Amino acid sequence: MSAGACASPIAKEVVMSRFVQYEEFGGPEVLQVVNVEEPQAGEGQIRIKVSYAGLNPADFKLFHGGPIAAAFGVSLPSGVGNDLAGVVDQVGEGVSEFAVGYEVFAAARNEAIADFAVVPVSSVLPVPAGLSLEIAGSLWIAGRTAWALVESLDLGEQDTVLVSAASGGVGVIAAQLAKRKGATVIGTASEANHAYLQGLGVVPVSYGDGQADRIRAAAPQGITGVIDAQGAATISAALELGIPLNRISSAAAHGDELQGANSVGGAQSSNENLAELAVLVAAGDVEVPIDSRYPFDQVQQAYVRAEGGHLRGKIVITLN
Repeated sequence: MSAGACASPIAKEVVMSRFVQYEEFGGPEVLQVVNVEEPQAGEGQIRIKVSYAGLNPADFKLFHGGPIAAAFGVSLPSGVGNDLAGVVDQVGEGVSEFAVGYEVFAAARNEAIADFAVVPVSSVLPVPAGLSLEIAGSLWIAGRTAWALVESLDLGEQDTVLVSAASGGVGVIAAQLAKRKGATVIGTASEANHAYLQGLGVVPVSYGDGQADRIRAAAPQGITGVIDAQGAATISAALELGIPLNRISSAAAHGDELQGANSVGGAQSSNENLAELAVLVAAGDVEVPIDSRYPFDQVQQAYVRAEGGHLRGKIVITLN
């Protein structure tokens, strides 16, 4: 190099990582694993190396498109998933609550199914001792929603509550929280999950024609509240049973489907509530079953399973 020559600037190496996204609305077949530039934590944020990502019905309601996607402002291309757990591997400016190496679980709206997720500290909680990352990564939406549903009915020992989809991600947590309040719990589920619910102290009832009659037989003393994680069919059955609208809380029905019942979601609970639930799960006081596990490259198959329903607990994507 001559004396007057200037050295060429060294190009910064671009590090890539995997990320699940969709470029058009549709079924699970629109989900693609792509390589993107590794995200960096900004001010007030941490970066998490994701170990597990939990699936939720909200995920596929968004990638299907339509009114729900519009209501949440989904623009294409979009990532997918909300719930995750992993290890902090980068801390942004101004963050003192977490350090590199901490095990955490978090909400990363539409960005959870990825090698790395960058999230604000307001959407992160520490994993309590005794709680696996797998279960922690499945808790955020289902846990906050279940907590809000149970609290909305102010349950006590005098209550007999109907929980629909009682073996699913929201329902199984809500059923156990209702029992902790002292309530008797009747749970709708497919017959394959009846023995499991009985093991939790829940009285199982099958779906389908004649459901209201089966509920009456299971609860001759009457139903005093309904926690709905299924949708319109549960609300119709509850009204057939004469349950007042103010004693029906639904996280699954929307618009006209509610028929005047209470619409309840995770936004009506807090991170503090979720942290309390996580401690209960870690202690074995509340059980969160894992229905099935899928590797990162089988995300389409995982959502096919999720859309099929009749789950026992949560579906997780494994990344470690």
